[in-house]
Amino acid sequence: MLIFASGRTDIPAFYSEWFMKRIRAGYVDVRNPYFPEQVSRYRLAPDAVDCLVFCTKNPRPMIPFIGELRARGFGVYFFVTITPYGRDIEPGVPDKHQLLSSFRELSDSLGSGCVCWRYDPIFVSSKYSCEYHERAFSAMSDELKGKTERCIISFIDLYKKTLRNFSGVTEVSESQQRLLAERFGKIGAGRGIRIETCAERIDLSAYGIAQGACISRSVIEQACRIKIVRNPGVQRLRSACACLPLSDIGAYNSCPHLCRYCYANYDAALVKKNVARHRPDSSFLLGDAAAGDKTHRARQQSLRDTASEAQPLLGL
Repeated sequence: MLIFASGRTDIPAFYSEWFMKRIRAGYVDVRNPYFPEQVSRYRLAPDAVDCLVFCTKNPRPMIPFIGELRARGFGVYFFVTITPYGRDIEPGVPDKHQLLSSFRELSDSLGSGCVCWRYDPIFVSSKYSCEYHERAFSAMSDELKGKTERCIISFIDLYKKTLRNFSGVTEVSESQQRLLAERFGKIGAGRGIRIETCAERIDLSAYGIAQGACISRSVIEQACRIKIVRNPGVQRLRSACACLPLSDIGAYNSCPHLCRYCYANYDAALVKKNVARHRPDSSFLLGDAAAGDKTHRARQQSLRDTASEAQPLLGL
């Protein structure tokens, strides 16, 4: 099974100390976001977890712990989102030059096949025009050449939570999507970076952009050097999503990046309140166990064929 850290918040950026304490303790408790009294306890051990999948806008705080994760035998895969937006859109995200440097350092530690660049969500405005995106994508691709094998792009989804925090944003038209795809496809091909979409229905294959899955069987097999033998199905995180199932250990409304397009935060005041509830020593990301909690051990089944593995995880 795959542990996801996280689609609900940015664990590497803000909660890396807590995460490593959970790794050392060997388990983590996760509240159901819709029924908080229901708690799933996940065992965090290499025989129970096929891969630790991280999603972050700032990997820097986790980089010092990569060696320990590898030494413990965990497979590790990172999605690092780097977009061209300023503080008007991403008020809590660090300087992009710093992020590009951290990306390269992370890639040097894990290998280019274990770090994926996300350039999403894409939206178009008078400030962030198609031409602006083309220039930014080209410059970033130059910085990341040889440090990643693929880049995931997606166009903004207008969730109700997004519209609440990002009034005035509009959908990217099909003509704009195709224009950007044509330009991004050429840029990626010239830098050896494979461009893919995830959870997008539009077919951009004419521009060399595949309809991929962020977390596919082939991605995990290559990154973790394992052979997946059990069919886990797909997650359907979004309507067109084809990713493998992920067990998310994060919590909504707890990311201080406060990106205006974010679907995981919908109340900045609640984010501030939740961040104050975080304790690095707790088994929960936010708060502690409470009266009335109903805790169960999560069902965890490995996807891999350990008997046929020719190499240990990540070359250990």
